[in-house]
Amino acid sequence: MGAPKILQDICAIGLDVKPVKETGIRGEWITPKNAGTDGVILYIHGGGFVSCSARTHRPITTALARKTGRRVFAVDYPLAPEHRFPAALDDVYAAYKWLCEAGWEPGKIAVAGDSAGGGLVLSLLLRIRDAGLNLPACAVCFSPWANLSPRGPECLNAARDAMFYPENVAEFAPAYLGAASASDPFVSPVFADYHGLPPVLFQVSSTEILLEDSTAIHNKVLAAGGISELEIFDDVSHCWQMLNWFVPEAGRALRQAADFILKTVR
Repeated sequence: MGAPKILQDICAIGLDVKPVKETGIRGEWITPKNAGTDGVILYIHGGGFVSCSARTHRPITTALARKTGRRVFAVDYPLAPEHRFPAALDDVYAAYKWLCEAGWEPGKIAVAGDSAGGGLVLSLLLRIRDAGLNLPACAVCFSPWANLSPRGPECLNAARDAMFYPENVAEFAPAYLGAASASDPFVSPVFADYHGLPPVLFQVSSTEILLEDSTAIHNKVLAAGGISELEIFDDVSHCWQMLNWFVPEAGRALRQAADFILKTVR
Protein backbone atom coordinates (compact mmCIF):
# COMPACT_ATOMS: atom_id res chain seq x y z
CA MET A 1 0.00 0.00 0.00
CA GLY A 2 1.58 3.25 -1.13
CA ALA A 3 0.43 6.85 -0.89
CA PRO A 4 -0.49 8.76 -4.09
CA LYS A 5 2.28 11.00 -5.41
CA ILE A 6 0.51 14.22 -4.44
CA LEU A 7 0.23 13.01 -0.83
CA GLN A 8 3.88 11.97 -0.86
CA ASP A 9 4.81 15.51 -1.84
CA ILE A 10 2.44 17.12 0.68
CA CYS A 11 3.90 15.01 3.47
CA ALA A 12 7.37 16.28 2.66
CA ILE A 13 6.48 19.99 2.96
CA GLY A 14 8.74 21.74 5.46
CA LEU A 15 11.26 18.89 5.48
CA ASP A 16 14.53 18.47 3.62
CA VAL A 17 14.24 15.34 1.46
CA LYS A 18 17.33 14.18 -0.40
CA PRO A 19 17.65 11.00 -2.47
CA VAL A 20 20.65 8.75 -1.89
CA LYS A 21 22.16 6.72 -4.72
CA GLU A 22 25.48 5.28 -3.69
CA THR A 23 27.05 1.93 -4.44
CA GLY A 24 24.84 -0.61 -2.69
CA ILE A 25 22.77 2.07 -0.91
CA ARG A 26 19.50 3.52 -2.20
CA GLY A 27 16.86 5.54 -0.38
CA GLU A 28 16.21 9.03 0.89
CA TRP A 29 17.13 11.21 3.83
CA ILE A 30 14.29 13.06 5.50
CA THR A 31 15.55 15.83 7.76
CA PRO A 32 13.37 18.08 9.95
CA LYS A 33 14.35 21.65 10.71
CA ASN A 34 16.87 21.97 13.53
CA ALA A 35 17.56 18.23 13.52
CA GLY A 36 20.41 17.46 15.86
CA THR A 37 22.70 14.52 16.36
CA ASP A 38 20.68 12.87 19.13
CA GLY A 39 19.71 9.97 16.94
CA VAL A 40 18.63 8.67 13.56
CA ILE A 41 15.88 6.33 12.35
CA LEU A 42 16.44 3.65 9.70
CA TYR A 43 13.06 2.96 8.08
CA ILE A 44 12.23 -0.17 6.05
CA HIS A 45 9.05 0.07 3.97
CA GLY A 46 6.46 -2.62 3.46
CA GLY A 47 4.77 -3.84 0.29
CA GLY A 48 4.80 -7.62 0.43
CA PHE A 49 8.49 -7.66 -0.63
CA VAL A 50 7.33 -6.93 -4.20
CA SER A 51 6.22 -3.28 -4.24
CA CYS A 52 6.45 0.22 -2.75
CA SER A 53 9.46 2.34 -1.93
CA ALA A 54 10.93 4.89 0.46
CA ARG A 55 8.89 7.56 -1.32
CA THR A 56 5.53 5.76 -1.07
CA HIS A 57 5.91 5.52 2.70
CA ARG A 58 6.42 9.20 3.37
CA PRO A 59 3.15 9.38 5.36
CA ILE A 60 5.00 7.36 8.00
CA THR A 61 8.61 8.48 7.58
CA THR A 62 7.87 12.20 7.47
CA ALA A 63 5.62 11.89 10.52
CA LEU A 64 8.35 10.10 12.47
CA ALA A 65 10.86 12.79 11.46
CA ARG A 66 8.54 15.56 12.65
CA LYS A 67 7.46 13.87 15.85
CA THR A 68 10.97 12.86 16.93
CA GLY A 69 12.87 15.83 15.50
CA ARG A 70 15.36 13.31 14.10
CA ARG A 71 16.63 12.42 10.67
CA VAL A 72 15.11 9.40 8.96
CA PHE A 73 16.89 7.33 6.36
CA ALA A 74 14.26 5.39 4.39
CA VAL A 75 16.02 2.59 2.55
CA ASP A 76 15.05 1.29 -0.89
CA TYR A 77 15.83 -2.41 -1.11
CA PRO A 78 15.61 -4.65 -4.21
CA LEU A 79 12.15 -6.09 -4.78
CA ALA A 80 11.00 -9.61 -5.56
CA PRO A 81 10.52 -11.59 -7.72
CA GLU A 82 13.52 -10.19 -9.62
CA HIS A 83 15.47 -10.11 -6.35
CA ARG A 84 14.65 -12.95 -3.98
CA PHE A 85 15.79 -13.70 -0.44
CA PRO A 86 18.30 -12.71 0.88
CA ALA A 87 18.62 -9.66 -1.41
CA ALA A 88 16.35 -7.37 0.64
CA LEU A 89 17.94 -8.43 3.93
CA ASP A 90 21.42 -7.94 2.47
CA ASP A 91 20.56 -4.37 1.46
CA VAL A 92 18.99 -3.30 4.76
CA TYR A 93 21.96 -4.84 6.58
CA ALA A 94 24.27 -2.83 4.32
CA ALA A 95 22.24 0.31 5.07
CA TYR A 96 22.66 -0.24 8.82
CA LYS A 97 26.42 -0.70 8.48
CA TRP A 98 26.55 2.36 6.21
CA LEU A 99 24.94 4.49 8.93
CA CYS A 100 27.44 3.18 11.49
CA GLU A 101 30.36 3.85 9.16
CA ALA A 102 29.02 7.38 8.61
CA GLY A 103 29.52 8.06 12.32
CA TRP A 104 26.16 7.14 13.85
CA GLU A 105 26.68 5.16 17.02
CA PRO A 106 24.47 2.02 17.11
CA GLY A 107 23.07 3.25 20.42
CA LYS A 108 21.75 6.32 18.59
CA ILE A 109 20.00 4.34 15.83
CA ALA A 110 16.36 3.23 15.89
CA VAL A 111 15.13 0.78 13.26
CA ALA A 112 11.49 0.79 12.15
CA GLY A 113 9.33 -0.76 9.45
CA ASP A 114 5.87 -1.89 8.47
CA SER A 115 4.41 -5.19 7.21
CA ALA A 116 7.12 -6.92 5.14
CA GLY A 117 9.42 -4.11 6.24
CA GLY A 118 8.55 -4.88 9.86
CA GLY A 119 9.56 -8.48 9.26
CA LEU A 120 12.82 -7.25 7.75
CA VAL A 121 13.40 -5.13 10.87
CA LEU A 122 13.30 -8.30 12.97
CA SER A 123 15.48 -10.24 10.50
CA LEU A 124 17.94 -7.35 10.53
CA LEU A 125 18.21 -7.42 14.33
CA LEU A 126 18.91 -11.15 14.22
CA ARG A 127 21.56 -10.74 11.55
CA ILE A 128 23.30 -7.89 13.39
CA ARG A 129 23.29 -9.91 16.62
CA ASP A 130 24.56 -13.09 14.99
CA ALA A 131 27.30 -11.16 13.16
CA GLY A 132 28.56 -9.88 16.51
CA LEU A 133 27.96 -6.21 15.66
CA ASN A 134 26.59 -3.63 18.06
CA LEU A 135 22.80 -3.56 17.94
CA PRO A 136 20.62 -0.48 17.45
CA ALA A 137 18.98 1.15 20.45
CA CYS A 138 15.48 -0.06 19.65
CA ALA A 139 13.10 -1.29 16.98
CA VAL A 140 9.54 -0.41 16.00
CA CYS A 141 7.43 -2.90 14.04
CA PHE A 142 4.11 -1.85 12.52
CA SER A 143 2.09 -5.01 11.81
CA PRO A 144 5.19 -7.04 10.90
CA TRP A 145 4.80 -9.93 8.47
CA ALA A 146 7.08 -12.31 10.31
CA ASN A 147 5.80 -15.74 9.25
CA LEU A 148 5.82 -16.55 5.54
CA SER A 149 4.47 -20.06 6.09
CA PRO A 150 1.09 -20.86 4.49
CA ARG A 151 -2.01 -19.88 6.48
CA GLY A 152 -5.33 -21.60 6.12
CA PRO A 153 -8.82 -20.10 6.21
CA GLU A 154 -9.04 -21.08 9.88
CA CYS A 155 -6.16 -18.80 10.92
CA LEU A 156 -6.70 -15.96 13.38
CA ASN A 157 -8.82 -13.12 11.96
CA ALA A 158 -9.10 -14.76 8.54
CA ALA A 159 -12.69 -13.54 8.25
CA ARG A 160 -12.08 -10.13 9.87
CA ASP A 161 -8.99 -8.70 8.16
CA ALA A 162 -10.17 -6.23 5.52
CA MET A 163 -6.85 -6.02 3.70
CA PHE A 164 -4.50 -8.98 4.20
CA TYR A 165 -6.02 -12.40 3.47
CA PRO A 166 -4.59 -15.89 4.08
CA GLU A 167 -4.34 -16.47 0.33
CA ASN A 168 -2.15 -13.35 0.04
CA VAL A 169 0.58 -15.27 1.84
CA ALA A 170 0.46 -17.94 -0.83
CA GLU A 171 0.66 -15.26 -3.52
CA PHE A 172 3.43 -13.04 -2.15
CA ALA A 173 5.66 -15.39 -0.14
CA PRO A 174 6.91 -17.56 -3.04
CA ALA A 175 7.95 -14.45 -4.97
CA TYR A 176 10.30 -13.53 -2.12
CA LEU A 177 11.33 -16.99 -0.98
CA GLY A 178 12.73 -18.47 -4.17
CA ALA A 179 14.58 -21.58 -3.03
CA ALA A 180 14.62 -20.52 0.63
CA SER A 181 12.50 -22.22 3.27
CA ALA A 182 9.69 -20.34 4.99
CA SER A 183 10.93 -21.86 8.25
CA ASP A 184 14.32 -20.13 8.00
CA PRO A 185 14.38 -17.65 10.94
CA PHE A 186 15.88 -14.95 8.68
CA VAL A 187 12.90 -15.39 6.34
CA SER A 188 10.25 -15.89 9.02
CA PRO A 189 11.64 -14.37 12.23
CA VAL A 190 8.72 -15.79 14.21
CA PHE A 191 10.84 -18.97 14.38
CA ALA A 192 13.93 -17.22 15.79
CA ASP A 193 15.52 -17.11 19.23
CA TYR A 194 15.17 -13.63 20.73
CA HIS A 195 17.92 -13.42 23.31
CA GLY A 196 20.05 -10.32 23.50
CA LEU A 197 17.95 -7.95 21.40
CA PRO A 198 17.17 -4.28 22.09
CA PRO A 199 13.71 -3.06 23.17
CA VAL A 200 11.00 -3.61 20.58
CA LEU A 201 7.62 -1.93 20.09
CA PHE A 202 4.90 -3.80 18.19
CA GLN A 203 1.77 -2.10 16.88
CA VAL A 204 -0.91 -4.27 15.30
CA SER A 205 -4.66 -4.26 14.72
CA SER A 206 -7.01 -6.50 16.67
CA THR A 207 -8.62 -7.59 13.40
CA GLU A 208 -5.67 -8.50 11.18
CA ILE A 209 -4.22 -11.93 10.54
CA LEU A 210 -0.74 -10.68 11.42
CA LEU A 211 -1.81 -10.15 15.03
CA GLU A 212 -0.49 -13.61 15.87
CA ASP A 213 2.96 -12.75 14.43
CA SER A 214 3.36 -9.75 16.73
CA THR A 215 1.93 -11.55 19.74
CA ALA A 216 4.18 -14.58 19.31
CA ILE A 217 7.39 -12.58 18.96
CA HIS A 218 6.43 -10.18 21.76
CA ASN A 219 6.08 -13.19 24.07
CA LYS A 220 9.38 -14.65 22.85
CA VAL A 221 11.23 -11.41 23.60
CA LEU A 222 9.78 -11.29 27.11
CA ALA A 223 10.57 -14.97 27.70
CA ALA A 224 14.18 -14.30 26.68
CA GLY A 225 14.42 -11.53 29.28
CA GLY A 226 14.13 -8.69 26.80
CA ILE A 227 11.92 -5.61 26.65
CA SER A 228 8.90 -5.60 24.39
CA GLU A 229 5.78 -3.46 24.20
CA LEU A 230 2.70 -4.65 22.34
CA GLU A 231 0.07 -2.09 21.36
CA ILE A 232 -3.12 -3.56 19.89
CA PHE A 233 -5.43 -1.04 18.19
CA ASP A 234 -9.07 -2.01 17.85
CA ASP A 235 -10.63 -2.58 14.45
CA VAL A 236 -8.24 -0.66 12.19
CA SER A 237 -6.79 -1.77 8.85
CA HIS A 238 -3.43 -3.38 8.25
CA CYS A 239 -0.72 -0.68 8.47
CA TRP A 240 -3.21 2.03 9.32
CA GLN A 241 -0.25 4.27 10.16
CA MET A 242 -0.09 5.00 6.42
CA LEU A 243 -3.38 6.89 6.84
CA ASN A 244 -1.80 9.63 8.93
CA TRP A 245 -3.64 12.94 8.41
CA PHE A 246 -6.88 11.05 7.74
CA VAL A 247 -7.39 8.51 10.55
CA PRO A 248 -7.05 9.59 14.20
CA GLU A 249 -5.65 6.19 15.20
CA ALA A 250 -2.81 6.67 12.72
CA GLY A 251 -1.69 9.90 14.33
CA ARG A 252 -1.96 8.37 17.78
CA ALA A 253 0.03 5.30 16.76
CA LEU A 254 2.82 7.38 15.23
CA ARG A 255 2.94 9.62 18.29
CA GLN A 256 3.33 6.55 20.51
CA ALA A 257 6.01 5.14 18.23
CA ALA A 258 7.89 8.45 18.33
CA ASP A 259 7.63 8.54 22.13
CA PHE A 260 9.04 5.00 22.31
CA ILE A 261 12.00 6.01 20.15
CA LEU A 262 12.62 9.18 22.15
CA LYS A 263 12.62 7.40 25.49
CA THR A 264 14.89 4.63 24.22
CA VAL A 265 17.40 6.48 22.03
CA ARG A 266 19.00 8.98 24.37
